[in-house]
Amino acid sequence: MNIVFIGSGNVATHLAIAFKAMGADIIQVWSKDSRNAEILAALTKAEPINKWEALDQTADCYVISVKDDAIADVVGHLQDVRGIVVHTSGATSIDVLKGAGTGYGVLYPLQTFSKTKAVDLKNVPFCIEADRTETLEKISAVAHLLSAAVAEVSSDQRKVLHLAAVFACNFTNHLYHLSSKLLAEHNLKFDLLKPLIEETAQKIRYAAPIEVQTGPAIRDDRETMKKHVNLLADSPQLQEIYVMLSNSIKNTEL
Repeated sequence: MNIVFIGSGNVATHLAIAFKAMGADIIQVWSKDSRNAEILAALTKAEPINKWEALDQTADCYVISVKDDAIADVVGHLQDVRGIVVHTSGATSIDVLKGAGTGYGVLYPLQTFSKTKAVDLKNVPFCIEADRTETLEKISAVAHLLSAAVAEVSSDQRKVLHLAAVFACNFTNHLYHLSSKLLAEHNLKFDLLKPLIEETAQKIRYAAPIEVQTGPAIRDDRETMKKHVNLLADSPQLQEIYVMLSNSIKNTEL
């Protein structure tokens, strides 16, 4: 299989390397930043390009992995390619791809990616969608080479999934950051919280999150919550977050 990658960011990097490892030929990497294209191309023995005129029109598959608001512009340059075209976005409808290639679809890996940290894709859920059955079969075959967890998910479902992922991952990581800053202001190390964070994450492997909720809010321990709010007197934004999340926990139906 010959693949062209459009984009050179975190997702593109992990997918391109994985495709290369499974025997696919990454023939080109396009990026508007020529240096980024060169870096990923070097890792996958591909040709780096940053001009659409240089795009190979004969690849089997074109993987669009750019910012969501740039996908439509990219699609405009892929109307005449001979292969299938897929995007990797969680929040973008399949409809943005209409007219591209000989078929089009979605190959969305539900995971957080950083270029500097390896990720084993075998257990990463891949959400797929396509314009028709023939295209879906091709995307499914490719996805199953990467992962054992492949599911057909509609654009509407994928948008909800992406939203839930923001709550579960992005917001949670931001709360880690706020915790780290709070500790640093009092000469305490974030490492002290890591065993607690790891234990909390492990619990959801065998129980629903609501079943393992702990802390003063779920106990309605008003005295402790009042002390916490007072401790945040000099940080009104953190006070607001604390009160909002505590109220959300208290108001959750068990």
